[in-house]
Amino acid sequence: MSNVETEPVEMRCGTVVDGEPSAGTVRVDVLTPRDVPLGGPRAMTVRRTLPQRARTLIGAWCFADHYGPDDVSVTGGMDVAPHPHTGLQTVSWLFSGEIEHRDSLGSHAFVRPGELNLMTGGYGISHTEVSTPRTTILHGVQLWVALPEAHRGTARDFQHHVPEPVRVDGAELRVFLGSLAGVTSPVPAFSPLLGAEITLEPHARVTLAVDPGFEHGLLVDQGTVRLGEVSLRPAELGYVHPGPGSLTLTNESDTTARAVLLGGTPFEEEIVMWWNFIGRSHEDIVRAREEWESHSERFGAVSGYPGDRLPAPALPNAIIAPRRNPPRH
Repeated sequence: MSNVETEPVEMRCGTVVDGEPSAGTVRVDVLTPRDVPLGGPRAMTVRRTLPQRARTLIGAWCFADHYGPDDVSVTGGMDVAPHPHTGLQTVSWLFSGEIEHRDSLGSHAFVRPGELNLMTGGYGISHTEVSTPRTTILHGVQLWVALPEAHRGTARDFQHHVPEPVRVDGAELRVFLGSLAGVTSPVPAFSPLLGAEITLEPHARVTLAVDPGFEHGLLVDQGTVRLGEVSLRPAELGYVHPGPGSLTLTNESDTTARAVLLGGTPFEEEIVMWWNFIGRSHEDIVRAREEWESHSERFGAVSGYPGDRLPAPALPNAIIAPRRNPPRH
């Protein structure tokens, strides 16, 4: 998915490393999203949880849009014209509906509920995303992963994976990246990551063993979910610092609750994120923008979309510089 804001904010990004939680406790920071329209007079509004001032990354997860349930017969749905990406992977995950994906690698695929579509746009790729005519309710998340310096110039790639659901107590898990509850996704990642959908029965409680070297984020989709001792409402994201070896989730609702659990080792590299580009310097962003505007072969071309591609917004009237990581405590 593109960041189609016409005046995107430059992100001076770095991992915020805070103090370790006290023994026996799980510190949870609650992050709330902001609404962002995805362009046009009938724009679909998404809730953007990452990046924000309080936290820019969770592991290598650097972008999280949560949208729907949206009646596309009223809103017009998703229609994102050809647009570029550099230095990242896009992770598409739906709860309902269907999205048609095309990219400059030649991939033509559909995003469906419970199925992972992962696109690697290292050195450069372009793609489109359009909700299909047979979709009534569109509902899901769009996530980005920042690529480490050693891999951010990697070749274009696209992978599709359907994880098998796993039952743990009163929960059902679908692990689409990394490992959880004895299940490991076969989809490779360029840094240690975790991505999983978790569905909880009414008032169910589940404790999951996690990597204590990871930081984690739990994005609640529906219901009220208690993470440790902190209750999270729909669209809120609970951030957990590295340290705990387990996370306890409790559905405080009378109906089924659902959340997406993200995790990874703290991403120590400084990044600059602007529009749909991730680089390491202002010059990286300027070069990527110029090459997109000049129709460079860097991004290739998308076939089959009946319309023009997205123009890049104007650059901010300032040097975009990465923010330095604060020292560990």
